[in-house]
Amino acid sequence: MRRITRNVTLAVLVVAVLLLALGALPSFLQSGDPYYAEATATDPPASVTPADGGNISAQRFPYTYAAVSAADDGTARSKPYYEGPLGLKEPFTHSVFDERDVFRQRYASSVSDGAVYVRFENVTYRVTVVQS
Repeated sequence: MRRITRNVTLAVLVVAVLLLALGALPSFLQSGDPYYAEATATDPPASVTPADGGNISAQRFPYTYAAVSAADDGTARSKPYYEGPLGLKEPFTHSVFDERDVFRQRYASSVSDGAVYVRFENVTYRVTVVQS
């Protein structure tokens, strides 16, 4: 009985360590050119209603928030997001593409021509995903 308990305990620990490694490892994978959220102060098109920047938190939209909060009436970029090799990183990490998709789904009236318009501290920013 003790041998079975020990083996099951070891198996559970190994699975737990592997799952933790899968959660942490993708953030260290960096390949290819980085992608950024780039915010540029602009006037929105007439058909667009900018998303309220007061509803955009640094936890939920880290790339968009970093770009608009650093822009200061000009242009700024977020920290880089690197795609992992062979697409292994996408399912495990939050990306600039995830944020763009959320804006398309929840704030559809703030999206035009692939850009998201966000009003942050009384300035409207055009936020796009750029690669450099």
